[in-house]
Amino acid sequence: MTKANTDIYDNLGEFNAGIEASVSGIRVTQSFANEPFERKQFNYLNQMYRKSKLYFYKVMGVSSAYNYLLIRLINLFSLIFGAYYTIKGEITEGQFVGFILLANIFIRPIEKVNNMIESYPKGFAGFKRFTEEMDKQPSIKDLPGAVAVSHLEGTIAYKDVSFAYEDGTKVLDHINLKIQPGETVAFVGQSGSGKTTLCNLLPRFYEVSSGEITIDGRNIQQMTLASLRKQIGIVQQDVFLFPGTLRENIAYGNLNATEIDIQQAVKLAHLEHVIQLMPDGLDTIIGERGVKLSGGQKQRVAIARMFLKNPPILILDEATSALDTETEQVIQESLNSLADGRTTLIIAHRLATIKHADRIIVVSDQGILEDGTHETLYAQRGHYRRLYDAQFRT
Repeated sequence: MTKANTDIYDNLGEFNAGIEASVSGIRVTQSFANEPFERKQFNYLNQMYRKSKLYFYKVMGVSSAYNYLLIRLINLFSLIFGAYYTIKGEITEGQFVGFILLANIFIRPIEKVNNMIESYPKGFAGFKRFTEEMDKQPSIKDLPGAVAVSHLEGTIAYKDVSFAYEDGTKVLDHINLKIQPGETVAFVGQSGSGKTTLCNLLPRFYEVSSGEITIDGRNIQQMTLASLRKQIGIVQQDVFLFPGTLRENIAYGNLNATEIDIQQAVKLAHLEHVIQLMPDGLDTIIGERGVKLSGGQKQRVAIARMFLKNPPILILDEATSALDTETEQVIQESLNSLADGRTTLIIAHRLATIKHADRIIVVSDQGILEDGTHETLYAQRGHYRRLYDAQFRT
């Protein structure tokens, strides 16, 4: 019965996940006219859940019937043997009736215990799934002796850094790189070249396979994760917003921020005009994942968060690649303001947005190919120039 309940919870989880994915991606489904496929997927998941439920009822039915039959057989044998000994005169009619009543009194607790045993697997299966999730340990955690850091200047060094996934696929191979405080460095390269991985290693979303990364001369593995990540701000292309108010999402950058701090962040992120158009201003509910906001508005909220967080190190992960040109220019101004005075790493998609960078680093699966300013690299007629010219020819 425990297995039957476990199957029910597993299939119910997949069923709910499928519904959530279908609802979240409804516009994609409609744009491809794939409603029949989604219905087919829904029916499949529904049938899997239904089968596990039927199997549970079957097991429970057999168990209940077996227990019911066992109890009734006890009653039957009590009557037969009681009548037999009464007829033989070994017990009186009163003793016989008393025995039957006493037997029934004992049977009732047995029935209750049996009902509890039947309900136990259901509760245990759910509790088991809960404890399995709660007992999962993060793959990356603080090392023994890790210390909390604060007020980092932002000198970043990659020292002979290599990284490979668990299946052995190598992404980075013996990377050596140093970034000075306040420097803006852009990473460019084809998809899969490792530029995003290079930046994800800094906040320890992944651990290096070999080598080390240091900030201000300290190995990041010797820092506590919480303190390290508080020193790094990340603005991504796909901004995640919580289903609350605009104010709550901005304040997520600093949960102790005052109203003055929030207003200042709004101003720096060029969000004032957007807020003026909102029916309730900062207290407007923005919906699930910020569905009521445009892509550019979401980016400005993310930038406002970073102004509140005020980290010394900033990672911009293709933050404007999905925006139209006019919106991109406005967002780029906000990003430039945000990057001012911070060590900034930019994962670039549109090369026109990184011409202002102090350094541009061309990354490939062979490592760092080129390193310099836009003017220097373009004049070299190497990999960067080919990438730049290819993008502007299209």
